[in-house]
Amino acid sequence: MKKLLQINPVLRTSTSTGRIMQEIGELALRNGWESYIAYGKGRDGIKPCQSQIIPIGGKWSTLCHGVQTRLFDRHGLASTQATKKFVKQIEEIAPDIVHIHNIHGYFLNYKVLFNYLSKCGIPVVWTIHDCWLYTGHCYYYSYIGCDKWQTGCNRCPQRGKFPASLFLDRSRQNYADKKRAITSMPKDKLIIVPVSNWIKSEMEKSFLKDYEFRVIHNGINTEVFHVCNSQEVIAKYGLEGKHILLGVASIWNEEKGLNDFIQMSQLLNNDEVIVLVGIKPNERKILPHNIIGIGRTDNIHQLAELYSAADAFINPTWQDNYPTVNMEAIACGTPVVTYRTGGSVETITADTGFIVEQGDIEGLLEAARCIGKREKARYQSSCRAYAVEHFNKEERYADYLHLYDELIARN
Repeated sequence: MKKLLQINPVLRTSTSTGRIMQEIGELALRNGWESYIAYGKGRDGIKPCQSQIIPIGGKWSTLCHGVQTRLFDRHGLASTQATKKFVKQIEEIAPDIVHIHNIHGYFLNYKVLFNYLSKCGIPVVWTIHDCWLYTGHCYYYSYIGCDKWQTGCNRCPQRGKFPASLFLDRSRQNYADKKRAITSMPKDKLIIVPVSNWIKSEMEKSFLKDYEFRVIHNGINTEVFHVCNSQEVIAKYGLEGKHILLGVASIWNEEKGLNDFIQMSQLLNNDEVIVLVGIKPNERKILPHNIIGIGRTDNIHQLAELYSAADAFINPTWQDNYPTVNMEAIACGTPVVTYRTGGSVETITADTGFIVEQGDIEGLLEAARCIGKREKARYQSSCRAYAVEHFNKEERYADYLHLYDELIARN
């Protein structure tokens, strides 16, 4: 029986990477594989999962890793003993494929991990959810327009951003350390899987440009996210008779467009309202009267109702790879209006939404109103059809199983 081992700091399905990892594992199990998932115990505790779980480290090692990061800018270079223990577990499992998602997250030492993976002969698939692995510090750089990662990082302008360092800037050394560790992998043993064409084009300018890339877009559950009756959620939040402009994020900040929504609220008509999901209590205090803030919800059915209720889904993100929220909205029959940002545009067609230039808040609102004038019903069926054809998670995750088999056959 073939064995799959996946690695990610979080396991919980309320995170996109945790959900993707678990669902890939579930599909592997249904296709006769053994499935193992390794994750940061100090970040996530023990969670229910169909795959066999391998907790890495604990609260103490996670705390120490956090201290190393904050004080010395050594993210990914602590957790040495936890990683050595994990390497022994890999040897015991003897997986046919190691599938990495994220290794930043205060739980792994990438030098120790890649010292082993570069020599053990196990094929590695690495799904790229953000940019951290090829920069000297940050996990996105689009918002500030930094391109130092193309030649060698130094004097990082985002030292204080995740994974934040309070005092030191080791971006130059971090860049060299990552390059040395990751490129120690034999080129026939590592396939890099960007989840968008945008990040693939970025990585082709990085120190990983000589490796093989295969784009596999993320998928969603198109049976859960579907056009549904939204009268209950409309009544719950007092949205009757309103044109609803929806935004959803797990974390709201400048990069995700929170300030853009606040500025947009000044331009709204009396019959228009912005609804933002994922708002924290302290953020709710700063919202104007015509923005309704809803806390992050694990109630997927309520989220699908909100998507279905909206006249338009607005995503004013300033840096993004391949936003899951765009797919979820389109699957619920609601067109998306987004900035021309990274991979956020890759789900947008003439039938599924509009693209406007970054910072054009009036353009966002005008596009949303255009949807209303044409009537959302005109878009609903085409959005749904596009989602079923392109976003089905079973098909996207099956692409990974085909890739696993191809790598095993090669080796």
